[in-house]
Amino acid sequence: MADVKPTVDSPNSSASAPPASWFARHKDKLWWLHSAYALLLGVGIMWLGARNYNFLRVTVLHVGFIWLSSLYLPRLLNRPWLAPRWAERLRLLVNFFNKNLYQQVLFFILPIYYGSATLSSGNLFFVLLLALSALMSTLDVVYDRHVSVRRGLTALFFAFNLFALINVMLPVLWSIGNNWATRLSALLAALGYATILRPFAESKKWQRGFAAAVAVVLVVLVELARPLIPPAPLRLVAAEFGSEYLADTKAVAPVLSEVETGPARRLHVLTPIKAPLGLRETVQHRWYKNGKLVWASPFIQVTGGREQGFRLWTNYLFDVIEPGAALRVDAVTEGGQLIGRVRVKATS
Repeated sequence: MADVKPTVDSPNSSASAPPASWFARHKDKLWWLHSAYALLLGVGIMWLGARNYNFLRVTVLHVGFIWLSSLYLPRLLNRPWLAPRWAERLRLLVNFFNKNLYQQVLFFILPIYYGSATLSSGNLFFVLLLALSALMSTLDVVYDRHVSVRRGLTALFFAFNLFALINVMLPVLWSIGNNWATRLSALLAALGYATILRPFAESKKWQRGFAAAVAVVLVVLVELARPLIPPAPLRLVAAEFGSEYLADTKAVAPVLSEVETGPARRLHVLTPIKAPLGLRETVQHRWYKNGKLVWASPFIQVTGGREQGFRLWTNYLFDVIEPGAALRVDAVTEGGQLIGRVRVKATS
């Protein structure tokens, strides 16, 4: 087909142009406007995700649709009876549904992970990745022209988001501890990655082997990177140091904003940990002085469902606390995921 040279529009050309022609000229601007709308809608979904976990039950259908459409859409688009113009329209239509489903899922779980992250630790990096993924799902031009047209990116995008969803869904809906939830989520994410990257029915033997090998690597990486993943939905409500622990009120007193220096100083710490009803998690306190681990408490089972959080309390006797010493306590799961930390400094 011969190239068509651009012509200069007459003053009335915009008014007389058919709607399809007008949309073709302005479609990028319209997609960016839709992206802005999707981002604003995502903020509203974040508000919901921070207050109500019930939506997680519906997300199984969201993920199922995304997986099936990502798996079978390439086959459909390659059918000889489907004209290229209609194939492109069908791809954009499926992308539209997938992006909206991704947005609902990712913006819902983002505040849950943020509430479980510790700002001064490495697990905030996972939250930033999740936020980037949520943002990408709102950028129509980026998703349609880059993510959805490259099978490797589509598979990786789906696997990461599936892991993030299942990892928080298992503890909330089925009371599975974070240790096993992370492993099961990694296995399901690896399966999703392998099937989308190279469907077994249409792949060669070496391609199936490559997809399986990459999936195994993903599982191993998740296991090694466990300390960088927030233990959602566990979160630290408030944490306090004190010179005494009052068993009748289950509180420390007085609450210390700084610690006196000197020999043989015993400190108490209280870390209320909030978790969904029915969830049981094994947690310990790790005491540090000037960044060095001085004592780790035995593991204690935390039970969820308490509005003020499970009040985990331990104490430690320091041989000496020097002027300016930095003390901290980390609340950590059995799998090494940081729930939260509290710090206090010694008087100079």
